Amino acid sequence: MLRAVDRVEVLTLQDNYINITAADNSDMITRARKLLKGVIGPSITAEHGFSTVVTTSAGDVQRSLLFDFGLSSQGAAENARTLGVDLSRIEAMALSHGHYDHFGGFDELASRLGRPGIPLTVHPAAFRNPRYLKDQSGMKVPMPALSRERVERAGIKIQETSKPLKILNDTVLFLGEIERVADFEQGLPGAYYEENGVAHRDHHEDDTSIALHLKGRGLVIVTGCAHAGIVNTVLYARKITGIDKIHAVMGGFHLTGSMSDPLLPATTDALKTLNPDYIAPCHCCSRDAQAVLEREMPGRFILNMSGTRIRFVS
Repeated sequence: MLRAVDRVEVLTLQDNYINITAADNSDMITRARKLLKGVIGPSITAEHGFSTVVTTSAGDVQRSLLFDFGLSSQGAAENARTLGVDLSRIEAMALSHGHYDHFGGFDELASRLGRPGIPLTVHPAAFRNPRYLKDQSGMKVPMPALSRERVERAGIKIQETSKPLKILNDTVLFLGEIERVADFEQGLPGAYYEENGVAHRDHHEDDTSIALHLKGRGLVIVTGCAHAGIVNTVLYARKITGIDKIHAVMGGFHLTGSMSDPLLPATTDALKTLNPDYIAPCHCCSRDAQAVLEREMPGRFILNMSGTRIRFVS
């Protein structure tokens, strides 16, 4: 059973958007600071990547997980420094899938944790290599790969699983390989990988998310890109936890560019039926798609940014 917690805090170290003058702080949302010690400090940077620190609180006990690592080598780590994040409190790490906009900042973040042997939970297919996208002309666009050797050189312990796995003292559930049941969620078109010289359609079996049980509120689900489909992800989290109520879904919804157009109506209708208290679609979700979700789910939509801290409280 997933251990219920009193509070879930998600601090975004990297996302696609930043507005340093945002003035919508509340009890739930804190935006990045623009003043450091009374003077104008460095801005938080935004990149096409995703990285979060997820902290659970149960009574007086707090535990922190690093979920994804962002795009560039320094981006998420420098944002953590600017925000004053104590990375030495990180006890575990998880990777949503093996795409470079989620592991690019791994080495620098790992070097700042302060101790070796921290476990990284990951689906085995995250290490697929080579991976590539094929455009309409048939040209292959190679994608950078993450290797087991790279993780091990950083002093990190690899914990591979395709099955659901409870981590961080049973307060976080790594979902593992997500069932595909929503027929309108077909994954990333044009994605392939090679194995023993043979090309295969890449269905991103490694794409996964984490779920937490907020006491009295329901599930808080944090996604990376949701190549498996945001609806599939939520349905699977409900199935394997036995918890139907969804308090919040945040992260990549993978509704971007032309691929999002046919998916938006069905996705919106499904999310309304799932009835989360809050949604925060960010990385891999276009502003047009966000606008539709914001309009269709008023009062539930949260605009996320690099440096934003969101607190979900029981």
